[in-house]
Parts: sequence; structure tokens; C-alpha cells
Amino acid sequence: MIKKYLLIFSLTLGLLSCDTLTNLPTSYPGGITTVTESEASTAMRQALEQGIGRGINTLNVTDGFFGNQAYKLFLPAEAQRIENTLRQLGMGGMVDRAILQINRAAEDAVGFARPIFVDAIKEMTITDALNIIKGPNNAATLYFKQKTTQKLITAFTPVIKGSLDKFSATKYYGDVVSTYNNFPTTKNKLNPDLPSYVVGKAVDALFDQIAQEEANIRANPVARTTDILKKVFGWASKG
Repeated sequence: MIKKYLLIFSLTLGLLSCDTLTNLPTSYPGGITTVTESEASTAMRQALEQGIGRGINTLNVTDGFFGNQAYKLFLPAEAQRIENTLRQLGMGGMVDRAILQINRAAEDAVGFARPIFVDAIKEMTITDALNIIKGPNNAATLYFKQKTTQKLITAFTPVIKGSLDKFSATKYYGDVVSTYNNFPTTKNKLNPDLPSYVVGKAVDALFDQIAQEEANIRANPVARTTDILKKVFGWASKG
């Protein structure tokens, strides 16, 4: 398997004008034919798009965040230290309302994430795709995360801000912070950046969903829902 991957990598670098990965065997066990560079690139894009679709469908529903213990958003770390104080003073309802609406905003915002992520996928090169196919079960997700996180955060931030306002999460969270800051005993005023916090959590949740789908496509032939996914990942698994 290592020799095959080294051969793929060297051919990718040395045969830039050639689309087909020549000099490889014409077939592999199960009748899988040779995979071209463009097929590998297309398969990786489809795998990521499938993962994004799965992630959005899972998270962009009522309780997609709030009802999921893996993704549920609580108050930002800086604000969590004031939560117990407010609850002890009988203001737990205000805290709970803020937490609920923050989650509702995240659930709403991920519905607008698809074109942002798809645009980022289009930047993947053929060489990137070939290197990813030979990688671990989360290689595509790691590559995507490393290359696009900051761009996605920049593009996603206004979407999150809009959802936070739409669901009054900004107001309810502001009530929590203002109440604490107005205590006579409060010396260090609190003002965490709520949009940045929610953006980070939402993007992380989507990446996690993409990673799960990537691992599933690599391991489970049934999850390969297109002919190109079946061919490329079947070829990779047989090699």
C-alpha cells in the first residue's frame, strides 16, 4: 500500500499534463479500474459536500444544538463564572433564556453555511485531493479545517450576528452581562464577544459532522452515494 501511495504522489508531481494515473495496474480486486487525478479531486469534493449536507441537516433543526449534548452551547467561558452567582440570586430563568436563544441562533445560522463551505471546497487542488485520499480517516476534514477555518469564520460571522439578533439572543445575553456588571460588588466588568464565541462553536460542530461523514464514506461502501465516490474510495480501500 505504501508503494502505491508513493507512486501516486510521484506521478502527480511529474506528470502535470497527464490526467490519468498511468503505470498503475489497470484494475484492483473487485474490478475497480484505474483512478484519474480529476476523479480523485471530484470524489474528495463530493465527500466534503456530502459531509456538509449531513452536518447542516443534523444541526439546522430545533434542538440541533440545544438538544445535542455534543454540541450544546452554554455561556462563553468568561461568563460562566457569573452563572452560579446569578442563579443563587434567583436569576436562573434569565440565564436559561439566554442559553436557549444562543442555541437557537446557532441552529438557524448553520442553515446559511452551505454556500460558504462549498466555495471553500472549490479551492481544493488535484494534488491536495490525491494526498488526502491516501491519508487517515479524517484527512480531508483536517485539510479543509487548516486551509479554510479563518475564511469561513470571516464569512460566517455576519450570518451568526444576524441569527443572534433574530432570536433575541444578543438582548438576553446582554441582560445577563448588564445585570452582573451593575452589581455594586462587581469590579471587573464583563463583556465577552458573543458572536465570535458562537461562530467558533458552530464551525467546530460542522467540521465534526464532516469528519464523521468522511470516516463513514471511507469505511462503509453503502455511504458512497455516487458512482465516483464508489470508484475512488473503493479503489483506495482495495489498494
